[in-house]
Amino acid sequence: MTKNAPQSSIRQGNHDTETGVLLTKPRSYRTFKALFLLGRGRRLNAALVALSGAATDHSVADIGCGPGDLARALAVRVGPGGRVVGVDPAAEMIDYASAHSRATTNCRFELGSAQTLTLPDASFDVVTSTFAMHHIPEQHRRAAIAQMFRILRPGGTLLLADTHPTGPVLSAVVRIMARFAARRTHDAGPGHHADPVVAVDIRRYRDLLTDVGFGEVAFHTVEPATGVLLATKEIRR
Repeated sequence: MTKNAPQSSIRQGNHDTETGVLLTKPRSYRTFKALFLLGRGRRLNAALVALSGAATDHSVADIGCGPGDLARALAVRVGPGGRVVGVDPAAEMIDYASAHSRATTNCRFELGSAQTLTLPDASFDVVTSTFAMHHIPEQHRRAAIAQMFRILRPGGTLLLADTHPTGPVLSAVVRIMARFAARRTHDAGPGHHADPVVAVDIRRYRDLLTDVGFGEVAFHTVEPATGVLLATKEIRR
């Protein structure tokens, strides 16, 4: 499954005191996500793959990969000459993703958290992390983004995505989901927002991306109900 060393944090149920919320039921997660996206998950993954800029022979890391759906879509895009590595802090997700990706030989999965990645420096053309940032405790999000910056090659692209509701029904659902996640991560630090819709707004991380060292940062919306930040690791001359 993985060669990574066990993390030193404490796991309580499906909440890890350092990693945050651990989603440990891949089938339930996929069912819930399919309902939330009204069955348009494949369309969303295709749009995210296209936005990421992943291309033939690229190396891609998907951080917080969950059951591996986006990682497998990325593996198709980069082809047999490329590679995709999915990382998730939940062993159950890694087991599921690995079991359902045996035919995808250019895709593998590792146990690990975003803020303590063991992947090599400057080894990926594209890094993606979708629907994951709000599960990481507030105090560790800068470290997570710094790790993604570290593993990107100069000129590489980071894609961050999270829910971006545009109507009252989805906004209400997001508020319920976000309050649950905030309680599980004890997220009440300086960056905590009273409005959970604001709390999951991916645009929160614009300044943090710049502070960590990314150059151009652009915001996009993708249907269904998803906000995307694209950031480039500049080539230093």
